[in-house]
Amino acid sequence: MSDTNHPGNPSPAPAPWHACTAQQALQALQSTDQGLSSGQVDEGLARHGPNQLVAQAPPGLWRRVALQFHNLLIYVLMAASLTTALVGHWLDAGVIMAVVLLNVAIGVLQEGKAEKALQAIRHLLAPHAMVLRDGHLVEIDAAGLVPGDVVQLASGDSVPADVRLLVNHGLRVDESALTGESVPVDKSLDPVAPAAALGDRLCLAFAGTLVTQGQARAVVVATGSHTEMGRIGRLLEAVETGTTPLLRNMAQLARWITLAVMAAAALLFAFGTLVRGMPAVEMFLTAVSLAVAAIPEGLPAIMTITLAIGVQRMAARHAVVRRLPAVETLGSVTVICSDKTGTLTRNQMTVQQVVLADQFIDVEGVGYAPDGHLRDGDRPLMAGELFRESPALLALAEAAALCNDASLQQRPEAGIGQAPAGNGVSWQLTGDPTEGALLCLAMKAGIDPVELRVEHPRLQAIPFESEHRFMATAHARAGGHQVLLKGAPESVLVRCSHQLLRNGQVAPLDAQHWNAAVEAQARSGRRVLALARGQLGEGQALNHQTVSQGLTLLGLVGIIDPPRDEAI
Repeated sequence: MSDTNHPGNPSPAPAPWHACTAQQALQALQSTDQGLSSGQVDEGLARHGPNQLVAQAPPGLWRRVALQFHNLLIYVLMAASLTTALVGHWLDAGVIMAVVLLNVAIGVLQEGKAEKALQAIRHLLAPHAMVLRDGHLVEIDAAGLVPGDVVQLASGDSVPADVRLLVNHGLRVDESALTGESVPVDKSLDPVAPAAALGDRLCLAFAGTLVTQGQARAVVVATGSHTEMGRIGRLLEAVETGTTPLLRNMAQLARWITLAVMAAAALLFAFGTLVRGMPAVEMFLTAVSLAVAAIPEGLPAIMTITLAIGVQRMAARHAVVRRLPAVETLGSVTVICSDKTGTLTRNQMTVQQVVLADQFIDVEGVGYAPDGHLRDGDRPLMAGELFRESPALLALAEAAALCNDASLQQRPEAGIGQAPAGNGVSWQLTGDPTEGALLCLAMKAGIDPVELRVEHPRLQAIPFESEHRFMATAHARAGGHQVLLKGAPESVLVRCSHQLLRNGQVAPLDAQHWNAAVEAQARSGRRVLALARGQLGEGQALNHQTVSQGLTLLGLVGIIDPPRDEAI
């Protein structure tokens, strides 16, 4: 970002970008709400460079090889190999040198793999962007963005640069990559305090984050390495390389071995020549032979192979180990300071419980894979029997699938942000994580969201807005248009006058029961959403007035970001 005046950045705004109004940001960037002209873009590219994260070049191959030799025990082994060769023991010299080369080769290969993995941060910026150029909306390579460009953002887009919002229509952004917050952030146009923390800068969107809902128009305020993602890259490059307990212990051991071997060899040489009167050449060869025999030439090889096995085991768990000795430090850790989202938890919201007017339903499974049953106590509810067993639960599941902008697709294999399905495929979410959890619930209830949306197409919608904290949609149904609404319980309950019972009958709303249920879910650490339905009259438009009262509450869902199995 441009909170600090980096060289080559645009002229500083009257205040940090998040403390400026939209108009002040445009003026400071010498732009307008219609974007830049082609000439301004060319000038901006020449001044700021492409919108890419430029990582520090990793050390070359020969430098990495040389660094592997920079170890006292390796120096001693090479000296032993050379001395052994000079006295004519070629086989021993070859074995010692082979151990040295094996140690170096394993270290170089492992560090090369880790360096490639660490370069992945350069690909976090969006590859394409919708931008206004000369007053026309065009799609370009995101590397061509410059400060002052006006970009269009929509659900599913990756934010291509750090931007200041100009127009906002219910924009929600997943910023977990930067802040660790698993719940998408509701954006607004209002400036915030200059000292506001990163997660509180609601009028900004940051490069590499994901738009989960809504639309917006924004002006680019920082590109490339000047973005927040670029700042993280610079911090990583500035990290000083420390030493590990193993390396310290090995260095100490090498010093003691070296001193002990040299002292023993010197004493033997002195004793043989001065006390026993033996020839100096013969005693020298004897002392060298003792030194070679005393040096543990197998120790570096055993240590390197052991660490390499540890690295491979870590790689199987998707952990990048940059240097071999770092594996050993994990065993020396006494305190772990860890981010929760995506580290201790899956960063995949999951419905754990459904609360109906007269029934509690537990939901099995975690993540976005629709595996697991809905359970009424100890009894599983089969998907095909839901209409007879619990019409209210089926109605809630259908509402969860229809009043929803997300989608789940199967992929051949799991990756970042994907949930393993357990059968060689994975489920990838496009959209809001909370809506992904609702889609997964519907699929566990035996509903195909795609078919349901075709059968009951969306006719109108009220997008989610942070001021109202709900989303509503209208769908074609037999006998008229049905309204479905989901949102924060406090926003939904005030609009409801009735509740749907387990058997499908409608009864007056028991507000006390539902408030107690919301409190119970919150005490269990779950995020709570309420779902309701209603009817639209003939020719009636869906707006805030038509959903202000008279709705029927379907139930509550308790959602959590579950811990990873290995987090314990």
